[in-house]
Amino acid sequence: MTTLTRRTAFGLAGVSLILPRFAIAQADQRPTITIAVQKLANTNTLEPLREQSNVGTRTWHSYAETLIEQSWTGDLGLKPALAESWRRIDDRTVELSLRRGVRFHDGREMTAEDVAFSFSAERMGWGMTVEQARNLFAVIPGQNPGRTPPPEVLAVARRTYPAFERIEIVDRHTVRFVNKVPDVTLEGRISRNVGAIFSRDAFEKAGSWLDWARRPVGTGPYRVAEFRPDQSLILEAFDEYWGGRPPIARLRFMEVPEVASRINMLLSGEADFACDMPPDQIATVERNPRHQVVGGPIMNHRLTVFDKNHPVLANPLVRRAFTHSIDRDAITAALWDGRAPVPKGLQFPFYGEMFHQDWEAPKYDLVEARRLLREANYRGEAIPYRLLNNYYTNQTATAQILVEGWRQVGLNVQIEMRENFPQVLSREGQRGVRDWSNSASFNDPTASITSQHGPQGQQWQIGEWRNEEFGRLSGELETSTDRARRRVVFRRLLEIAEREDPAYTVLHQSVNLTAKRRDIAWNAAQSFSMDFRSRNWGA
Repeated sequence: MTTLTRRTAFGLAGVSLILPRFAIAQADQRPTITIAVQKLANTNTLEPLREQSNVGTRTWHSYAETLIEQSWTGDLGLKPALAESWRRIDDRTVELSLRRGVRFHDGREMTAEDVAFSFSAERMGWGMTVEQARNLFAVIPGQNPGRTPPPEVLAVARRTYPAFERIEIVDRHTVRFVNKVPDVTLEGRISRNVGAIFSRDAFEKAGSWLDWARRPVGTGPYRVAEFRPDQSLILEAFDEYWGGRPPIARLRFMEVPEVASRINMLLSGEADFACDMPPDQIATVERNPRHQVVGGPIMNHRLTVFDKNHPVLANPLVRRAFTHSIDRDAITAALWDGRAPVPKGLQFPFYGEMFHQDWEAPKYDLVEARRLLREANYRGEAIPYRLLNNYYTNQTATAQILVEGWRQVGLNVQIEMRENFPQVLSREGQRGVRDWSNSASFNDPTASITSQHGPQGQQWQIGEWRNEEFGRLSGELETSTDRARRRVVFRRLLEIAEREDPAYTVLHQSVNLTAKRRDIAWNAAQSFSMDFRSRNWGA
């Protein structure tokens, strides 16, 4: 009998019996693609309910999918995904026919039971208040022995589905999404990544919520192989994917905070994609004929946000002065090479009949800003500006331009650098001004203005800003089926939040630029999402 030693194993390296995995890997001619990103995740998880961020949006679509999806690389319309079709039963109900033969990464077939689980209290925390969820969830998530979702999950679920009632299982491949109130936007809400469909069995087998959230089991073309928070995410091809064999063997997302380092990785061949490129680096990248920069404006706005609890910012006249002290055209010209449009407030043309063409961002008017500050009796009190170091592309440079504009009218704004968003949002100390961005994940104002600034939105939930009329009208916009009335309500919401009692002020539409190998045929999306399915890939 032969004893297998390390030496004899190396001597038999060509024998598939000894190294079958190596032989299989050698047979797979698909590439491994490396993507250098500024950040992987804000919460160090992969659960879309928790990772509601620009950076999380980049990766989730590779490992998870929704029933309906937005055509981000196409016409921005809604199209079938895990549901092959849907129909309206009434103003509160959408019936969806599930695609048959869809497999989860654990090998199980997706059924209506998994859809019901994905919208259930187990995953979304329904039935609890945010405070109850906070008490149940351990201070350190890894110490939570159960699968109770953290309070942030419940907050996001309520923000996305403010009137969700239940999922009805009609049969194994048919479900009904039932709302408590009429909602003309249900199909769009269902397309949100919050409604990604996951394996119920895998969730129940997870040791804790954090174990689940760092290795969720979805239906996407790639499955999670390894996740190292703040370092890397490795996704492997899932060859049983219902949409066809994925074109890439492995996707490697590497966290590389500095722009220069990401570019160097691309130019040296260590990476195939480098994300979050500022326009002034396009020439550096494209000086090498093997590389190019793709992308453009996306369905996301960059904002400056106000905290009404600050004793100076409690006066809306001061906040209005802030909005008139911003030279938006100068920002887009200096930092974005004119590529970033100045939008007509917190809205997009793809809202269709809800879009107000005649609305404008506050005019750059230093004389008006000074007049407002005199009327407010502002005496130069310090106002803090909590800032991250280029989480958003060109963030620090934008802040410097903003502060200079505010200084010109007498606003004493003090930059306070922070390491992460929890520090920015913390109630410790005095909050004042901060950066943010708002995405429109479907073609209706409720995707942005009410979900982010209404009663279930982040500003209200963290005690930063609220307005009672705005809150009441948010509910009307979300439930009215009268399209003409909805348009009137939306305009009034813009008047309140951008003119009378500013919650925020829009800076510019976001631009997402990605550097890549020129020989890779790949289309950039009109969102932060990166699509690596066969239909969006070629070489």
